[in-house]
Amino acid sequence: MKPSFQLQLVNDPFGDPALYVEFLFRKRAILFDLGDIHALAPRKLLRLSHIFVSHAHMDHFYGFDYLLRVCLGRAKTIHLYGPSGFIDRVEHRLGGYTWNLVENYVDELVFRVQEWDGGDTMRCAKFRCRHRFARESLPPERVAEGELLKEPGLKVRAAVLDHKIPCLAFALEESRHVNIWKNRLDELGLPTGPWLQALKQAIWRGERDDFPIEARWRENGVAQMRRFTLGELKEKILRIVPGMKVGYVVDTLYNEPNLRRLKSLLESVDCLYIEAGFARDAADSAAEKYHLTAAQAGQIARRVGAKRMVPFHFSARYAGEENPLYREAEAAFSGMSCP
Repeated sequence: MKPSFQLQLVNDPFGDPALYVEFLFRKRAILFDLGDIHALAPRKLLRLSHIFVSHAHMDHFYGFDYLLRVCLGRAKTIHLYGPSGFIDRVEHRLGGYTWNLVENYVDELVFRVQEWDGGDTMRCAKFRCRHRFARESLPPERVAEGELLKEPGLKVRAAVLDHKIPCLAFALEESRHVNIWKNRLDELGLPTGPWLQALKQAIWRGERDDFPIEARWRENGVAQMRRFTLGELKEKILRIVPGMKVGYVVDTLYNEPNLRRLKSLLESVDCLYIEAGFARDAADSAAEKYHLTAAQAGQIARRVGAKRMVPFHFSARYAGEENPLYREAEAAFSGMSCP
């Protein structure tokens, strides 16, 4: 199964957490956590549409100012999501600067901020550059089964975990994945191009088989167009399979309530990015800090039925000695005893 996005941990396993998700052929990206993001080129930051922040500890939110600096003066809306109190945090960060000249900007940067406490609604606010980023309250939005974002072909769900403060874990899910058979396109004399994205959008919306699809392209400078029904293209060039599911878990205590929430959120996840901060022999220290050991990370991955696990967010005390952490995580994930 080839996903419609590429995944990139912005930093090494000892750096600030941030998972960059870039959608193929769409010049769009989303981000999980907002730690140090200087490793991302400005062009990549400008593709961001939605950012999901687990909590506002510095190593998960430090990058907000750099994001603001890169995007300021651009015509852009960025959606930010976080736990209880997150709107206040964003307001305070924006309030730390002087904005007396921004009314003259031609293009406007807007932050639309949502915070969720695990209930059936989330609070919302907007901060607009031309209004000097003054807080504007918005009506609350409904949340069903932790679903913070839902759009054709894509959703992001969350669960509230205990890090001695609320901390969000996330699951990114493709509803269905649409595979295009290139050899069958060639047999029909059809090129690839933007029209295929429109075709995928129609499938994600659940359109009927008689829904019209127009394939448009240019050949030798001349506009070309052919019409099909969605049903025809499903039969001739498409294979529709379940979409990919990616999990993101950081900064949580290993206890039964958190494990139950993670099981519900991450059942059968294809790829799980999970913190593995401490070695097994430092379990007491991990618990005091409300973090996971590498072995606990592997046990969680095994419990939720993950197909693949990516341990990260290692404690700096293990700098240069990360291999034992990987081994402990993999041993627990596979169900083997660690040597």
